[in-house]
Amino acid sequence: MNARRRGRPRTYDPETALGAALDAFWWRGFAGTSLDEISAATGMNRPSLYAAFGDKKAIYRKAVEQFNRDFLARLHAALFAGAGIEKDLASFYLAALPTYQSGGGPARGCPVICTATIEAAVDNEIQADLAGALDCIDEALTARFALARDQGELKNAAEPAKLGRMAGALLHSLAVRVRARQPSLKPEAFIEESVAVILAGHRA
Repeated sequence: MNARRRGRPRTYDPETALGAALDAFWWRGFAGTSLDEISAATGMNRPSLYAAFGDKKAIYRKAVEQFNRDFLARLHAALFAGAGIEKDLASFYLAALPTYQSGGGPARGCPVICTATIEAAVDNEIQADLAGALDCIDEALTARFALARDQGELKNAAEPAKLGRMAGALLHSLAVRVRARQPSLKPEAFIEESVAVILAGHRA
């Protein structure tokens, strides 16, 4: 009887490896990050990286996809916490700040906004990934504004989609401003003031 062949045991955790790869891309961008740097960040050699995730672009796309899933779930929970549209909207932005300000050094902003926007100009797949991420944010915000309208907090029945896009643009602006390390930026005050502007004229 032939001995049963056992597969080679997995010696890495995919989520941890993709998180480490994202950190490398986050600091240097897609084009500026080499496979050697990804290998060093993940602790995986090149053959293992290719076998697990594919080429450099595949690693980047999978790392961004994982980030989007986890990050947007956290923001969605804050947005639909049920504390009222003003508090929930502020909580949505505040939930993003720990990520934007993370890194053990200078604040890095959002890994998607701060890296994919460059590659989207020359790569159709990354462009589609970026557009999809922006759509998800707009859709969540639109749904929250529609809920606020239906609950009598907001007026103007045709406004939720417009407000959703405006509120989404504020999130992306916050990411860029944090990464730029504007000396005058006080994120919490910026959020409070911006939420007031978005809601101005729309309260029931």
